Amino acid sequence: MCLSNHHGNSTGGGHLQNSELMELVGKAFKESLTIQQQQALKAKIDVDPQFVQCMELSPDKLAALVENNPLIAIEALLCLLHSSQISEYLTALVNMNMSLHSMEVVNRLTTAADLPAEFIHLYISNCIQTCHKTKDKFMQSRLVRLVCVFLQSLIRNRLINVQDLCVEIETFCLDFNKIKEATALYKLIKTLVSGE
Repeated sequence: MCLSNHHGNSTGGGHLQNSELMELVGKAFKESLTIQQQQALKAKIDVDPQFVQCMELSPDKLAALVENNPLIAIEALLCLLHSSQISEYLTALVNMNMSLHSMEVVNRLTTAADLPAEFIHLYISNCIQTCHKTKDKFMQSRLVRLVCVFLQSLIRNRLINVQDLCVEIETFCLDFNKIKEATALYKLIKTLVSGE
């Protein structure tokens, strides 16, 4: 049904047929697509947002798409923001393993749309917990730096209310005070809290 309206139509998907686009969708869950392939899918979604319904994306498959093709995941989630299932997709984002790609997706979603504050807070808490649970010191340090940069971006773009998470973020910064990004985040929070 998804393809019946657009057979042979090359608009929106570069010069790819819908069958080729559907092959790319299947591939997107398993491996990173080339930039040209990502652009073709993005163009199709931009022209035909209903195409997302054909992608067979589900909350269970979201983690694979986020890790392999975060830009496609962002586009798909933006199309699903007003669907009845969006809370299931946001829950899947909160529950997936923290990574650079998942933070990129959450950061882009928060800048593009008003997401529930509860979702953002849960995601941040999950990131902080992941940092604490990571035993490998090198990986832990890397994750802490990523989380600090992510939080600074959210704070500077006024996407989170610092007061709501002040204690949790300050504690996180103090726990990892030997990492310069954590120290910088701590100073930013103190400046904002004292200035309000």
